[in-house]
Amino acid sequence: MDIILARMIGLLVVAILVAIIARRLSLPYTVGLVVAGVGLALARVETGLTLTHDFIFDVILPPLLFEAALSIHWRELRRDMMPILTLSIFGVVISAFIVAVGMVYLLNWPEAPALVFGVLIAATDPVAVIAMFKDTGIRGRLRLLVESESLFNDGVAAVLFVLILTWAESQSNVFAGGLSLVGDLAFTSGGGILVGLVIAGIAVLIAGRTSDHLAETALTTAVAYGSFLVAEYFRFSGVLATVAAGLLMGNFAVLDGSKWHILSEQERDFVVAFWEVAAFIANSFVFLLIGVTLAGVAFAGLGVATLLTAIGLVLAGRLLTVYPLCLLFRRSAWAIPLRQQHVLWWGGLRGRWLWLWRCLRPWHFTIKS
Repeated sequence: MDIILARMIGLLVVAILVAIIARRLSLPYTVGLVVAGVGLALARVETGLTLTHDFIFDVILPPLLFEAALSIHWRELRRDMMPILTLSIFGVVISAFIVAVGMVYLLNWPEAPALVFGVLIAATDPVAVIAMFKDTGIRGRLRLLVESESLFNDGVAAVLFVLILTWAESQSNVFAGGLSLVGDLAFTSGGGILVGLVIAGIAVLIAGRTSDHLAETALTTAVAYGSFLVAEYFRFSGVLATVAAGLLMGNFAVLDGSKWHILSEQERDFVVAFWEVAAFIANSFVFLLIGVTLAGVAFAGLGVATLLTAIGLVLAGRLLTVYPLCLLFRRSAWAIPLRQQHVLWWGGLRGRWLWLWRCLRPWHFTIKS
């Protein structure tokens, strides 16, 4: 235990040094962390941590999702809800379908693993997107679109991935499986959102009865992790639960301009500062470990043609998702400028190549066909 704690402190010190150097050189902090992680791996420094499913979902993801959702004003989100939901829901389906079809016809993959891989890689990366926008200080509608789409997109993709993986392994009838997936998707997503709203609602009522900023901040921590874990326990979407909880708490208690004014200005500032630190620590660990893991990927064994084909399909899937869907709103109040569409396209690509490389390795991705 002492060794693990010492290694975690060591990683945090590295992250702090990288942050200082990156700021002085005006370089992206997240890129610096990945480079530092690669350097640690090449120097054979034992980190004691790995990017496992449990570590990401139980430790890293809840604070990052909650902190991002906490800063989104409902008024602004409601204004652009239609394009955000369109990109988040239909975008995942279209992108996953394009990638899956390409993997089947270009690389001769079986249908089941191709579909699972398509859904896995279709999600934008909220960790990378949120970190990059905070790092560059981008605000306004563009940031709202990218962050909101990323948050909801990730939730939809996470639910679809689990459901389609279960269907693929069961080898059920395609039509019956499709109908079952629709029902399961609605149940899992709706349940997650409901859990997040209920837990956050209870927390807001409790926060309104105390003026202790430490207790209020601890309460938000319990909400961030509690909503995720409770939703996952009942087999709902933990991602959507945490996002819903963050949105409710942010708009009813934390954000400036909240009509309820449950927290004082000083208390709101303390909560926001706490979550900025929490997000910094979570980002530091995940990007350092991405660099460490990246250094261990055997690129030569993947096959250049396979790797380039997969990357091209992912690029095409995102391309044929963003621009056609944004075209639907061209003559409406939700119109998205072409330059912002470019950012939406590329904003969905950062941070996923490591998972693409890992999934293409046969011992990481096997489904009986």
